[in-house]
Amino acid sequence: MKIFLDTADVEEIRQAADMGLVDGVTTNPSLVAKAGRVYREVVEEIVEIVDGPISAEVIGEMAPAMVAEARELAKIHKNIVVKIPMTPEGLKAVKICKAEGIPTNVTLVFQPLQGLLAAKAGAAYVSPFVGRLDDVCQDGMEMVAELGTMLRNYDYDTEIIVASVRHPLHVAQSAIMGADIVTVPMKVFRQMFNHPLTDKGIQAFLDDYQKIPKA
Repeated sequence: MKIFLDTADVEEIRQAADMGLVDGVTTNPSLVAKAGRVYREVVEEIVEIVDGPISAEVIGEMAPAMVAEARELAKIHKNIVVKIPMTPEGLKAVKICKAEGIPTNVTLVFQPLQGLLAAKAGAAYVSPFVGRLDDVCQDGMEMVAELGTMLRNYDYDTEIIVASVRHPLHVAQSAIMGADIVTVPMKVFRQMFNHPLTDKGIQAFLDDYQKIPKA
């Protein structure tokens, strides 16, 4: 399973990339707004740090506007993937982008049929938002499992990016069910390293080392 970072904080991305564990990055206008940066500048910096798919989102509402933005974003770097919302106009834009060789990531997917339609339209990636479903008392991971079954039934090449991840359990469940990718905020990325027994074990080794007679 590939691990993407869901952030627009360039320093966070650099720190994680130094570990060799980051396969790509997803961004959106909300994340860039938190960073207080110019959107295009952030994307241009990210593609220099991570050699993998970098999702950058359009903000147009109609297909012609989305496609125009997609063309401009695609000029930034060969690894750019254009994030397009799950709407009828969005899927029109996906179809055009597919024909022009621009990979797309259909975002804001909340039920499996949306993901199936995105794959049929030609999306390279589809992003189900599991945390937001959990927030309204729906099982986000169950939806991912159903979408995965649908895509496998018809041999679509579209990859699933599990998004809106709230905690490490979402990551573990994604890996168990065979999701292609999970995109995580830096907080969850750090939590994936932790376990109290690991900390306890390290401290015990250090304490015992102090008891060893020194030559």
